[in-house]
Amino acid sequence: MLNMQPYQDPTYFVLLAIGLLPIMVGLLYGRRFRVYETIISFLFLLLTFGGVKWQQGVALIGYVIFELLLIYGYLAYRKRKNASWIFNLTVILSILPLVIVKIAPVMNNGRESIIGFLGISYLTFKAVGMIMEIRDGIIKEVGLSEVVHFLLFFPTISSGPIDRYRRFLGDYKKVPARDKYLALLDKAMWYIFLGFVYKFLLAYLFGVVMLPKISALALAHGGWSWWVIAYMYTYSMDLFFDFAGYSLFAVGISYIMGIQTPMNFNKPFIAKNIKDFWNRWHMTLSFWFRDYIYMRLVFFMMKKKLLKSRIAIANVGYLTLFLIMGFWHGVTWYYIVYGLYHAVAINLCDMWLRFKKRHKEKIPHNKFTEALAIFITFNVVCFSFLIFSGFLNTLFFA
Repeated sequence: MLNMQPYQDPTYFVLLAIGLLPIMVGLLYGRRFRVYETIISFLFLLLTFGGVKWQQGVALIGYVIFELLLIYGYLAYRKRKNASWIFNLTVILSILPLVIVKIAPVMNNGRESIIGFLGISYLTFKAVGMIMEIRDGIIKEVGLSEVVHFLLFFPTISSGPIDRYRRFLGDYKKVPARDKYLALLDKAMWYIFLGFVYKFLLAYLFGVVMLPKISALALAHGGWSWWVIAYMYTYSMDLFFDFAGYSLFAVGISYIMGIQTPMNFNKPFIAKNIKDFWNRWHMTLSFWFRDYIYMRLVFFMMKKKLLKSRIAIANVGYLTLFLIMGFWHGVTWYYIVYGLYHAVAINLCDMWLRFKKRHKEKIPHNKFTEALAIFITFNVVCFSFLIFSGFLNTLFFA
């Protein structure tokens, strides 16, 4: 059986064009062919999780059944009662498969967990988000067909962007007006074209052509050198263009299907500070962590009066948030340090913004200071990506 990873092979795009054509024609004429969409979704999931990846396909099926049981079980309970410990237990159970997958390589000498599959993190974010919104009373009913389509929406299944159930459902249940759909198609074609430029030209240039050569020179020189700095910038560009290119493909294909999946990147390298950066970089992930972890943790600490100072609460919230984000990427020292680095950076940024607000009449604000802020932020971010890359581990400890 043929196996293809999403957006990695020209043949995949040819199959997409063939498979999506009836959906596009139907939406142009005001109809959504739900049965056909289901069949096409199944075929593309089979293409991703079939063949040599059949074990991942089995794990995916088991995972979805497990999460559906949790969602429906908690929804039934929430209609009658609202005990916090039941909610906490449900959330813990929901993230347990992801935790097992993340720690398995550490516990089993690098071997991956048999319950892991491509995109388990992003499906977990969707499922946990639903459970939390059921707790809040925002989601009161869940249709089986809708939630399965939401969890297994194939354009975004492997690496996001992370959608929200109610937003997705609003698009899925209706057919956009013809003029609106034409506008979506126009944007979709542009995003797909830009995705090709990002992923297959720029990411290829930085990641395939330049990065191996610069890496070899940095390792040959040994220790800190200008080649390490060159690696830092090259890796940062490769990371951005590869991931942003993938995200553009996912959003573009979603638009063709009449689903307005949120964007993941918004010119992150022109951010004026680190908080602005996280409002532009991998936005659906950063907003998910903000809404479902940071805000809830801050509210809990304020409600329980664990700390008197709002500033201290915010600092602890950011530290917890980015530590969790670091562990989510993997249980290795450089991912954890990456999380701590951003926690410190965002707390220092908050401190600077408070100082700037108090002394705004004495601190100049013009095009030069804005350019300087962008330059500083860009370098702070690129250094964090150097940590994230694991190259320092190879350089100094391998």
